[in-house]
Amino acid sequence: MAVTFKFVSYGERFEPAPGTLVLDVGMKTVPGIIDHHHPDAEPECTASLIVKHPHLVLDHIKPISAIDDASAAAPLTFITHKLPDFDSLASIFLALKLIKKGDVDSSMEKIAAYTKLVDSASLPKKIDLSGTPYAVLRALFSGSKKSEEEINRERIEEGLKFMRFLYARSEEGQDIAENRKMFAGIDRYERAVHKVEEDYLNYLADLGRGLIIRLRLPTADQKEGKNVDGLVVTNPRSFLLKEWARRDGEHPPLQEGFAFLMMNFGNSRFILGVDPEKGVNLRGLGTLLNQKEARKRKAMGRGPGLPWYEGNCPFFNYRIIDSPQDGTTLTHREILDAVLSFGEGDVQKSSSSGRSDTTT
Repeated sequence: MAVTFKFVSYGERFEPAPGTLVLDVGMKTVPGIIDHHHPDAEPECTASLIVKHPHLVLDHIKPISAIDDASAAAPLTFITHKLPDFDSLASIFLALKLIKKGDVDSSMEKIAAYTKLVDSASLPKKIDLSGTPYAVLRALFSGSKKSEEEINRERIEEGLKFMRFLYARSEEGQDIAENRKMFAGIDRYERAVHKVEEDYLNYLADLGRGLIIRLRLPTADQKEGKNVDGLVVTNPRSFLLKEWARRDGEHPPLQEGFAFLMMNFGNSRFILGVDPEKGVNLRGLGTLLNQKEARKRKAMGRGPGLPWYEGNCPFFNYRIIDSPQDGTTLTHREILDAVLSFGEGDVQKSSSSGRSDTTT
């Protein structure tokens, strides 16, 4: 089967098309388009949706097992988002495997279940990051200076190779969720394991120049909210900042990990999120940022842009916020002020200077 790939921005909408599978984008869940980012989706990632509902693939693409001559299989195009991540790569692999086999097997289920943990940021805190596929794959992808188009292609090639590796190890009966020995003897994977270990030093450097804040965030069952520690970092060097920060029991004032994290990359993309384990959410903050964005654009004489993503789907349940795909007019300070206002928060410590500050 001839397979091609196309990469689009997050949030793009599609309609089903012959010979095309749209995965992890598309804003709907129907045969031929499998996405979990819309409000009507199930609380699943794209990979787990494929395993849970294989008809979403098989009702749209005829399985090779049903074709007398496999070489006659029609060409297939995959559409996914730019800079494909663990979920989009696992989804492509699982869809290809499903088309080939015509059914879901136990190793496919294991990859989907692990991907769901990864995509929901729910990896167990005590897990050895250097022995987990998520961290190793992130290490393989980190630090590339190539063009976005080249990165997209390399991620597909390396990512599908990695998923085939995980599938093969699972078929051998190995644990794929946390198994450092699984990567032994394979140079590029061993180098990635060491890169994960070294990344903790990058986290400490990010922490040292970051901003520690205290917020009171809404919870599903507590109207009064919950106090949590947050970390604000500009242009993080650590590719596993989120994981290290949430596991950090030493540096946050409450010593319970940083439940809130705000990162920005080149002042063009801002990502805000909370730890699912803490039971808090950011419901309402995305609306506030969209309102500020609209007012500033109007004052600047600019037309409306794309909205901030509010995490308004059952899978994320308002735990993540992402800036507009076409960029934001808001500054780092304006976004931080919105966060502090929303969370009735204050600055606990400016790590770079080591001074305490309660200015809101």
